[in-house]
Amino acid sequence: MENIKVLVVDDEPNIRDVVGKTLRHSGYNVASVGTGNEAIKVATEAKPDLIVLDVMLPDMSGFSVTQALRAKGIDIPILFLTAKDSPSDEVAGLTIGGDDYVTKPFSLEVLVARVKKLVGHKLATETTPAPTGVIEVGPLRLDEDGHDIFVNDELVEFSPTEFELVRFFMENPNQVLSKQKIIDHVWHYDFNGELGIVESYVSYIRKKLDPLTDEPLIQTKRGVGYKLVVPGHKK
Repeated sequence: MENIKVLVVDDEPNIRDVVGKTLRHSGYNVASVGTGNEAIKVATEAKPDLIVLDVMLPDMSGFSVTQALRAKGIDIPILFLTAKDSPSDEVAGLTIGGDDYVTKPFSLEVLVARVKKLVGHKLATETTPAPTGVIEVGPLRLDEDGHDIFVNDELVEFSPTEFELVRFFMENPNQVLSKQKIIDHVWHYDFNGELGIVESYVSYIRKKLDPLTDEPLIQTKRGVGYKLVVPGHKK
């Protein structure tokens, strides 16, 4: 694992020290910084495999750092490390592009396990050939190579996670997908049972899809999940 680079971002030297030592002991190559601006600079130039990111930094929030990196097209997995432990904070962090959320005080063993899982998923994604081609379902057309989605031939901008969610619906038209199944596929694990993230993301993509179609494409099946409704489509 010595070739796997982890960037630790925290304004508390003792946190940087203990997290850094723990991850190095686990075999990772670790760098650390104490501000958001430093994090953006290092992440852009050094391209670590994962970022452990404090939310409350002296110059900007970890959420702002994440948004800045995602705006640059940098999709490095981000694990938030924060004292903010409310469900709304967790959903906010995951919604703006974070991949996991660990609250302080935290167990070092749990932190290492989360890092291992995120890095493992990243490496598996990189070693698996990306699907290519075009998927067409009703008014939706998804271009794998260009990472674009068109609705009635109009290009619509989706975040990486929104793109994965729309693709999952398109791969399973007219099938009810439970929130847990969506989380397992799109986020790859269960966020400690926090299913609100699915509701938030379905709301986001509905706001982009509905104005461009005669009828809403995504229906809610109360107590069950969601379904992409495409009349006449057979898988």
